[in-house]
Amino acid sequence: MSKPFKGIKIIDLAHVLAGPFCSYQLSVLGADTIKIEPPGCPDQVRTSGTDRKLNKSLMGTNYLSQNANKRCMTLNLKSEKGRCILMQMVSKADIMIENYRAGAMKKLGLGYEDMEKINQKLIYCSMTGYGQEGPKGGVTAYDTMIQAASGLMTVSGTPEVTPLKVGAPVIDYTCGTMAAFAIASALFQRERTGKGQYIDFSMLDTTLVMLSSTITGYLYNGNVMSIPRGNDFSRAGGCGYQTKDGGILMLGALNNRQYERLWIALERPDLAKQSSYDEMDNNNEILKSELTRIFATRTAAEWENFFDKVHVPAAKVKTIPEALATEQLSCRDNVFHTFEKVSGVDNPVTVPISGFKYAHGGPGVNEPPQQMGANTNEVLNELGIDSDTIELLRSEGVI
Repeated sequence: MSKPFKGIKIIDLAHVLAGPFCSYQLSVLGADTIKIEPPGCPDQVRTSGTDRKLNKSLMGTNYLSQNANKRCMTLNLKSEKGRCILMQMVSKADIMIENYRAGAMKKLGLGYEDMEKINQKLIYCSMTGYGQEGPKGGVTAYDTMIQAASGLMTVSGTPEVTPLKVGAPVIDYTCGTMAAFAIASALFQRERTGKGQYIDFSMLDTTLVMLSSTITGYLYNGNVMSIPRGNDFSRAGGCGYQTKDGGILMLGALNNRQYERLWIALERPDLAKQSSYDEMDNNNEILKSELTRIFATRTAAEWENFFDKVHVPAAKVKTIPEALATEQLSCRDNVFHTFEKVSGVDNPVTVPISGFKYAHGGPGVNEPPQQMGANTNEVLNELGIDSDTIELLRSEGVI
C-alpha cells in the first residue's frame, strides 16, 4: 500500500531544525518535498554537527539528520524572477512551509493572501517563535530562547542548579512534530471542505501546551508543582537511585498497583499494604531512605532486569551509545535507516525515520539527503523551463 502522503507536494522554505523537521515528518510518509535555499546562503544546519569536515562541505550531521527524502534547489526570492518561479511551484503544490520572521514573506509578496490567489487549496504553514501577532511577533527565536521564555528552564535542573536548559533541542523537535500534525489535520479538513488553510504556528504556544499539567495546576491554585527536583519525583516510587556500580536507576512505581508490586518484589509486604496515595505521601522520606539502602546492593542493569520481570517500570540511566546498543532497538526497524552512500559524504550515514510503525504503507526513507541545489535543474524542468533559460537564471543569481 502507498504511503499516506504519496502525491502530496510540499514547498519547504524552512531552515534550522523545527521547520525542516516538520517537513521531514511528512516526507518519510511519502510527500514529495522540495527544499529551497537562497543561492550562496545555505541552511545554517548544513554547517553544524559533530564533524567539521562535513560542516565545511555543507553536509553537517545536523542537516543530514532531517533532510532525507527531499529534493534540494536554490532560489533567490529577493529577485522578481525567483518569486515568479516560486509562485509557479506553489500553483501546483499542496503545502508550503516557511519559518522566516513574521511579516517577512508578506513584504516579498509571498504571504498567504498572495499565495491563496494562486492556489486556493494551498495549506500554508508559518512557523515562528511567538506567532504572527503581539509585541514579540517579529522577534527571532531558537529552541533555547523558547525554553527560557516558556518557564521550562525554571522547572528543570536541581534545587541547587536551576534554571537549566534541557540538553537536546526538544522544543525544536516537538514543534516540528506538532506542526506536522497541524498540517496533516488541515489536509484532512481540505478533503471535506475543498479549502486550503493558513497555519499560524508558535513555538512558545506549543511549549506552553507541553507544560499543560504544570500550568493547569498553577492557574487553579497558584502552586507550581513541578519545582526543580533533579532526578527525584514528588513520591519515592518515581525517583532516581544510586546503585552498586555507581549507575542510576530511574524507578516508575507511580500508581497503587505498581507500588504494591514493587514492595512485594523487594520482600516488604508490610510496605505493600500501605499503598494509598496518602500513605505514600505521609511516609515518603522513610520509603525513599529504604529504597536508597536497597538499591545500593545491585547494579543498575541488574535492577532493571529484575523489575522488568515483575512488571514494575524501571530503567538504568544510559549514555547515548548504550541506548543505541540495546537489544530492544535492534528489534525496531522503523527508527533508523543507514544510507551506505550519500553524495558529498565519505562514510555511511544513519538517519532517524519515525517513532512508530504502520502495518502497511508506513514511514520510510529511500533517498539520501542532497547537496545544496542538487535538484534545481530537475525541478525547473518539471515547470517547463528549458536548459538555456536555466543557465541564464543561474548567471543572473536567481538560482
